[in-house]
Amino acid sequence: MIYLDYAASTPMSEEALAVYVESAKKYFGNASSLHDIGTAANELLTICRKQIAQLVSGEEKGIYFTSGGTEANVLAIRSLAYAHRHKGKHIITSSVEHASVHAVCAQLEQEGFTVTYVPVDRFGQVDMKALERALTEETILVSIQHANSEIGTIQPLKQIGELLKKKQIVFHSDCVQTFGKIPIDVKQFHLDSISISSHKIYGPKGVGAVYMNPRVRWHMSLPNTTHEGGFRPGTVNVPGIASFTTAALEAENKRNTVQQHMNELRRYFVEQITQKQLPITVFEHPTDQLPQIVGCLVHGFEGQYVMLHCNRHGIAISTGSACQVGKQAPSKTMIAIGKEEDEAKQFIRLSFGVRTTKNDVETVVSVLEQLQKERMST
Repeated sequence: MIYLDYAASTPMSEEALAVYVESAKKYFGNASSLHDIGTAANELLTICRKQIAQLVSGEEKGIYFTSGGTEANVLAIRSLAYAHRHKGKHIITSSVEHASVHAVCAQLEQEGFTVTYVPVDRFGQVDMKALERALTEETILVSIQHANSEIGTIQPLKQIGELLKKKQIVFHSDCVQTFGKIPIDVKQFHLDSISISSHKIYGPKGVGAVYMNPRVRWHMSLPNTTHEGGFRPGTVNVPGIASFTTAALEAENKRNTVQQHMNELRRYFVEQITQKQLPITVFEHPTDQLPQIVGCLVHGFEGQYVMLHCNRHGIAISTGSACQVGKQAPSKTMIAIGKEEDEAKQFIRLSFGVRTTKNDVETVVSVLEQLQKERMST
């Protein structure tokens, strides 16, 4: 089967898998235990913490490991909101965030916080003027994703960070789709907190991390938590974290080569559908685009039908974020960029990975072309 859903999840790399197996054998101890086996596990954890921190230009003591990107978003946002509520109860996020961010913001609204969802332009990029207008003396936290998981638009984090730093407002970003793909510098972007995940970069599922600026206050989500400095309860997944770190280092080493390949695949896809004059609209920002995520409208068909048609032909694509699968509502990103509901339901997402080839692209274009021909003949 041709797999074109890398934005949802990736297969583990051979190196990450080997490290997981070896770590599970040798470092099975609880990293909080005081005996030698526990100490060995903790020492490995310390190395991983340092290496992950270096990849985002952060500090070792700012890394807290989690069960993945969703938990990282939830814990980061809740812990920051409650730590700073003495200053105000206003939070700002965007209309195109991941479902986990919208969910925790909705929960905080029920708990007495006020949330503003700033709009985006037709490319899916945050309206900076709207963001600045939304800031008040009560604003304590802004959470803006680094790149959209459905269309791959990259947000101007540095510009946002500079604005928020002047106003001394805490800045969090969901960097799950960008970590290991494009540079993330928490200091240059003035980020106080970010969320990252393992299974988006060829590491194991069930592992992620939050980077929290050590100089920024955060509130313990569950009282008397001892693991991860009180940030997250539960025994730390040392083998998973070692494997995640391996995958992250591997992604960083290959980043330039891989991204060049992603750009080539994207250009080739656009060239192919243009040459064949297929009624498909590809969404992309002119300059700030994550190339491996290709969001499209296949005019005349609902996205679910296109996805099932591709699946019958041995191609795996999606109709948006995997966290929204099964919901009948149209893509929130499509609605946010101004599409009507019926048009938004025509959305599909292709996402490329290291194993994707030009032949794979040709095959999916051929299948999409066949779909159009079938429609014309009926």
